[in-house]
Amino acid sequence: MIEALTLSAFDRAAASARPEAAASVQRAALPPMTGAAMPGVEGAAPADFGQIMASFASGVRNDLRTGEAASIAGIQGKLSTQQVVEAVMSAEQSLQTAVAIRDKVVSAYLELSRMAI
Repeated sequence: MIEALTLSAFDRAAASARPEAAASVQRAALPPMTGAAMPGVEGAAPADFGQIMASFASGVRNDLRTGEAASIAGIQGKLSTQQVVEAVMSAEQSLQTAVAIRDKVVSAYLELSRMAI
């Protein structure tokens, strides 16, 4: 479900709805970002918004998996309560951020759809 946040999903939906408009849309080139600018994201700097959103979504997915694994390890007695709480709080914060970004994207889409052409 988190993977649905990537821009490529929106690109595919827009291209299927309006194939003639898909060719006219150009991607904006963003300045390269370092790993320090995007916590939890390692590797080469993304080149466009779609890559940034994809790397963010994979970071959120990894945080959620880490939180779930910590919860299971805590139940099994392998981790302390503090470690479990820290992992779960980190996963919760990542999920809240992803939901806020999704809400902004939907809001922007609705605003664009209301514009007169």
